[in-house]
Amino acid sequence: MKSDMHDGVALETWTADEVQTALSKGEIVLIDVRTPQEYMFEHIEGALLMPMAFFDATKLPGQSDKRIVLHCGSGLRSEKMAKAAIAAGFDKIAHLDGGFGAWKAAKKPYIGTNMATGAPQRVTP
Repeated sequence: MKSDMHDGVALETWTADEVQTALSKGEIVLIDVRTPQEYMFEHIEGALLMPMAFFDATKLPGQSDKRIVLHCGSGLRSEKMAKAAIAAGFDKIAHLDGGFGAWKAAKKPYIGTNMATGAPQRVTP
């Protein structure tokens, strides 16, 4: 995990392994800031959708016991939205380094789309 200071708050950048471990333990809320179309085609199981175009930090879940981890396709949008969350007063914010592309490159499981039927399916690389 890397950490950079932004507005006096540590903005953490997590690896796919770190996100997978924390998600499986129920330690984080994972939020996908990609478009609804990107999310419907493929997404990390358990991730909530809050598209960047409609991102409102006041709608993020409370942080009493879980860190919020944001992700997008490459890490650029999620970093921008993490900084917006920090500016709105959140102090336990992280984002996935390399985004969903890094998740897939690390061969992590996800929900994809069966191209023959259009139905969602679990993908385990």
